[in-house]
Amino acid sequence: MEECGMGKQCPPQEEKKLTEAMEELEMWKNKVDKAETEKSRLLLEKLSAEATKKQAQKETMTLTEQQKSVESSVRKINKAQEDSILQLQKNNQALMERLKKYEDMLKIKKAEYSSLQQTSMIKADIPETKVRFTGVGREEDEENYEDIVCVFTITQKPSFRLMGGQALITFEKEKVAKNILRLPKCSVAFDKNRMDLKPYSVPLEPSVKFEVQMNVSKRTIRYSNPPPYLPAELRDRLEISFSKPSQGGGEVEEVFYNKDTGVGKITFLNTGVAECLTLKKKYTIDASQEVYVSVQPYFEYQLKRFQKYCGVSKRTVLLDGIEEALDEEDLQDYLEIHFQKPSNYGGEVESIKYIHGASTAEAYFKEDTEETN
Repeated sequence: MEECGMGKQCPPQEEKKLTEAMEELEMWKNKVDKAETEKSRLLLEKLSAEATKKQAQKETMTLTEQQKSVESSVRKINKAQEDSILQLQKNNQALMERLKKYEDMLKIKKAEYSSLQQTSMIKADIPETKVRFTGVGREEDEENYEDIVCVFTITQKPSFRLMGGQALITFEKEKVAKNILRLPKCSVAFDKNRMDLKPYSVPLEPSVKFEVQMNVSKRTIRYSNPPPYLPAELRDRLEISFSKPSQGGGEVEEVFYNKDTGVGKITFLNTGVAECLTLKKKYTIDASQEVYVSVQPYFEYQLKRFQKYCGVSKRTVLLDGIEEALDEEDLQDYLEIHFQKPSNYGGEVESIKYIHGASTAEAYFKEDTEETN
């Protein structure tokens, strides 16, 4: 039994209550200690959280500033790219305009080239002409005479296309044509009527003159349509076949064959063989069956002394706007009578040609050998 105050002993009930109170007090003390410990821990965590928060805020601000800087840089880069794209588009547009300009210039140049090509193009059937033999050089060294040299001079006559309702009058003297061309019009009498005609000069189409030098080989022939062998085997067969004197051949120096064109050439060691073979035109090749190849002369040619001429006829006058009042011959007679009279500023007429209706004619001119006054 515990003692109460003043040395008195407490009753058992009071003692029990006191013990319970003491235990409860101890319990609350422990709770208070735990609460204080928890409070301290929470304060520490709070301080740590605030520090972490401040660090996070600082890092957030740094990241925000960096983001703003990156966005600014991106905007600048985008702006630079947009400016660059815009400049490239401008440059591209300028290049397209220049390309269009050059394409237009190219079209003009092509048209000019086509026109010049047409005017300088020569297409004519050259008739067979007798060749006059003038002599032969002295063959001191036969190797110097391996080719037959031919020189041909080709002269294209200048021309003018005469249309229906036009006439060409060529005078004997140049000064007569000049006098007629000075007139604003020519009043020509036809029976009881008169017709006013306008005189014009005659611009001639461009013409050319050139030489063709041809060298015909006396030791080489050209062959075609060979049999279908491999190039090496074909060469051997050709060399053996063309070496036979019994067929008109001779010793072969060189064999050439172009498999793409199917044409080749054979060069003999001596002259005379090629000339004889070209006259035969065909030659038999040794094969499993009888095979012929075509033989032609081998020649080379060059274009030399090419000259182009263009101008206006000095003694010819063009009359335009002629009405179909009479037939062709009668109207030509009236024109010739009119332009022969000195009172009409005319003179002796060399030739006259009138075309009526929808007909056309090509008039050719020749060069004066002597100066005509």
